[in-house]
Amino acid sequence: MSVIRLTCNANNYAWGKHGASSKAAQFAATNPNVTIDPTQPYSELWMGTHPSGPSTVFGTTTLLSSVVDSDPTSALGSAVVAKFGPHLPYLFKVLSIEKALSIQAHPDKKLAEKLHTERPHVYKDPNHKPEMSIALTEFIAMSGFRPLEQIAQNLQEYPEFRALVSASADAFQKEAATGGDVQEKKLRLKALFAELMNSNPEVVERQLVALLERVPKSADPMDLSLPALVHRLNAEYPGDVGVFCVFMLNVLHLHAGDAFYMGPNDPHAYIYGDCVECMATSDNVVRAGLTPKLRDVPVLVDMLMYDFGTPEGKLLKAPKVLEHSSIYDPPIDEFAVVCTQLAKGESENLKLNGPQTLIATEGSGKLVAADKEYELKPGYV
Repeated sequence: MSVIRLTCNANNYAWGKHGASSKAAQFAATNPNVTIDPTQPYSELWMGTHPSGPSTVFGTTTLLSSVVDSDPTSALGSAVVAKFGPHLPYLFKVLSIEKALSIQAHPDKKLAEKLHTERPHVYKDPNHKPEMSIALTEFIAMSGFRPLEQIAQNLQEYPEFRALVSASADAFQKEAATGGDVQEKKLRLKALFAELMNSNPEVVERQLVALLERVPKSADPMDLSLPALVHRLNAEYPGDVGVFCVFMLNVLHLHAGDAFYMGPNDPHAYIYGDCVECMATSDNVVRAGLTPKLRDVPVLVDMLMYDFGTPEGKLLKAPKVLEHSSIYDPPIDEFAVVCTQLAKGESENLKLNGPQTLIATEGSGKLVAADKEYELKPGYV
């Protein structure tokens, strides 16, 4: 096994955690040229070949993509090249989130190709972007639509929410209360979500003011009650329609090691915490709320699958594959993530096919490869 140590830099999007509180910053600081600025947000550490955040060979300016391009079969293996072409098929990241980032979804491959052809300045590659997140710390996210009866109950309990979807609320509630056809339920859910996301911004702001005056605040940053989340998200994105998405989307509270998968056309948003994220190599995002960036509401509303269910249904189990290793293996071909946890004196012999990216997230240890040994500490890639 040939090993290449990488240099990976953290970007500074405004939603990132500040200074050394950010795992992305901590890990980036294994590069001796990086000094953490406590006043700066550090949001994402990218490990891979994507041009928006390319990794380099440690101690050089040589791009990892150049190494792959020079001999794809040697770098990736013949089976990977035959299936995905001469490119690394996945992108690995560490995210550190202080402030929620957008209500979004990622297009499937057919839609990604269409969007890239029509608007390459916005959708910069033609690939899909299924992704998986594994919590490194306590982590809060939204993912997938709630069970319909929960959404119907929220329409009853929160008149401010109902006021934004008055044209479709009655039909939705009637359908949610029946054991009818799943496709009909999805159509009613789509109509409700479309009406919400296309709400008049002035009406949204007015209803948010009324809602915030009526429901209590919370001092607990891990309070996941709907009133607490409404106050939290509005403080971060005042008057944003995305605040009302808490009434429609599942809210997940993950502990370190918990994971969830977001397939193509699956709505989600990260709210708080640090995670490892793996995805197909793409940067295609369709946004519609909780963001200062471009919102593409028509595309988002039309692309979603409108599957619904409980938060537990979003979680991804990680069965053990070796004595000290578990595998997070989502239902796609581009990637899986192996988590190895070793106590002092323990070791694990990993034999995996295809290209692999390793990051040490805590403790210290040693990687023994065919060519030499590598001392590991948090952030070494």
